[in-house]
Amino acid sequence: MPKIAIITGSTREGRKSLEVAQWTKEIADARGDATYEIVDTADFNLPVWDAPTSPAWGPSDDPVAQAWSNKIAEFDGFVFVVAEYNHSITGSLKNALDYLYTELNNKAAGFVGYGSAGGARAIEHLRGILSEQQVAHVRAAAGLSLFHDFENFSTFKPTPMAAKQVEGMLDQLVVWTRAMSAVREGAFAPAGANA
Repeated sequence: MPKIAIITGSTREGRKSLEVAQWTKEIADARGDATYEIVDTADFNLPVWDAPTSPAWGPSDDPVAQAWSNKIAEFDGFVFVVAEYNHSITGSLKNALDYLYTELNNKAAGFVGYGSAGGARAIEHLRGILSEQQVAHVRAAAGLSLFHDFENFSTFKPTPMAAKQVEGMLDQLVVWTRAMSAVREGAFAPAGANA
């Protein structure tokens, strides 16, 4: 079965990201179509990325970076829990992604966003970043509203519609995760690649 990481997108104190990730995992685990694991970016304590060369050119010598890289490389696909800060993704998620490249190439991703507009603006920004990292992101996404899925804008109480959105996203993500596995195995090599 595919192995899919549910990645938290916020590391700050009082965040809802881990709670949303745990709720997403409960929905995902009930499906039985993949193995799901929460990867909490806060556990890695990544400093601001300032390496002299891009991770696209080779792995970092930093043990913290290597631990993060090795963890992400274990997975075939990803669900990003996307908190919206100032109409975009959090600095901590962008920083975590800047450490990566080949670990993400030719894999699939889906999104569970949250914010005043369901995290939609942050998800759109994340799509652009992941496209550069050669990640196939699925169209369907779950958007949790601070007005409807959080009581008093703080206590997480997702609606049944939010759970249905997660299901729809996972339906697409699992299919694309399997498809991208074939891409990584070379089943769809460019014409002339074997010449």
